Amino acid sequence: MNTEKVKLLIVDDDEDDFYLTSEYLKEIPSKQFDIIWASSFGEGVKRLSQIKFDLCFFDFLLGARTGIELLKEATEMGVTAPIILFTGKGDNQVDNEAMRLGAMDYLVKTDLDAEKLDRCIRYALERADVVKRLRENETRLKSIFEHMKEAIILKSSDGVIFYQNKTACELLGFEDTHEVKIIFKNFFAEEDAYKRFKQVLELNNSIDNFDIWLVNKNGERVLCSLSGSKQNDSEGNSYFLIVIQDITSRKKLERDRLLAEKSASTARLARTLAHEVRNPLTNIHLSLDQLEPELTDEELKLFTDIIRRNSRRINTLITELLESFKPQETVLSEVSVVELIERALSEALDRINLKKINLIKHFSKDCRLYLDQSKIKIAFLNLIINAIEAMEAEKGVLTISTVAHQEYFHVIIQDNGVGISQENLNRLFEPYFTLKTNGLGLGLAATLTILQSHHARVEVESELGGGTIFTIAFPFSEK
Repeated sequence: MNTEKVKLLIVDDDEDDFYLTSEYLKEIPSKQFDIIWASSFGEGVKRLSQIKFDLCFFDFLLGARTGIELLKEATEMGVTAPIILFTGKGDNQVDNEAMRLGAMDYLVKTDLDAEKLDRCIRYALERADVVKRLRENETRLKSIFEHMKEAIILKSSDGVIFYQNKTACELLGFEDTHEVKIIFKNFFAEEDAYKRFKQVLELNNSIDNFDIWLVNKNGERVLCSLSGSKQNDSEGNSYFLIVIQDITSRKKLERDRLLAEKSASTARLARTLAHEVRNPLTNIHLSLDQLEPELTDEELKLFTDIIRRNSRRINTLITELLESFKPQETVLSEVSVVELIERALSEALDRINLKKINLIKHFSKDCRLYLDQSKIKIAFLNLIINAIEAMEAEKGVLTISTVAHQEYFHVIIQDNGVGISQENLNRLFEPYFTLKTNGLGLGLAATLTILQSHHARVEVESELGGGTIFTIAFPFSEK
């Protein structure tokens, strides 16, 4: 700046004062000034709108208007040049107000000389350069924040969000506005989870990889990993920087992979077990075939009948077990998903009426997909019957919904039954695992095999006493 001319605007309605200030400026050897004079408030506004200045001097008294008002006007116009206000002696209130509104400095006119003016200009230009670099860094950082895949929010100590990047707006589903107070706590699916999060964050002043369910403005649950730290602004006020990663898809993929591996491992075990059991069963049948003609006592034949009948039962169980893991041969045809749900409901209607269960249906715009009608109907029916049996008579509410979301069509089957513990939830699709007193535990295993053959994903949310939600996601792209 020292080697170039400083483009300077002086707004002063007193011509004598303008010339005096100009003379002082000429006595400063280290700088050259290109001075433009505006003799009124209106002319000053006009000049500011036409020319980009390096430095501005505003006199406090400008006829009926003031330099403070011109300072406000310049700020609203987006003027970034440093502004110095000429004030009267002892006007501390004016001086403080000028600095609060963004004036770089102020000078008392009666004490003005070349040395003070030089020092004030040097300080103002250096400070303006620092502010400019800070603004550039702020803009750069803001641009980085806005383009990050992670959601970034800043919240005050009382939980009010005062900054959020674009990803945060998309993830949590709210507008980027400060007209309405947005409370971070309201996005937590469970109040206890927020209390744990807040406790750890305030105790350690930081938190890392805190996995929790958040709920966006549309009511959709999103599994997120939260990291954060306590910060302090220039005035010593504390706030919190929170980084949110949406790990829903990642966790789903991990769970699907583990489920597939577990299913494959169990299928191998089932095939081995079936082979080992069927060999002695064959020997038993052959032995009975040889033994029965030799028996004349009817009482002894009664025992051989029991042996044969139970051997067949064992063979049937083995066959059912193998069928539950057998890759499903699908016969695909274009069909309405809602129509398949209605068919499954019609077969379960007697059970629904018998237990006087309240059936609620929320179907979005219907979707036609390529599915094996008979097998998908069986899958729906298994889940519906499970929901019915989990609910108490006359108090049960069965809710079936469909939602088209991005690449998937979701079918949601929700009950208000006894729920499932986390330990049992992890074993839900295992063969022969059942919580029913008279069940075999093959229904959900067969259902999973059917859905996997259609490349559909199954998600289960449940807690003891809080009901269960099965969500089936059919990909639109599968044909």
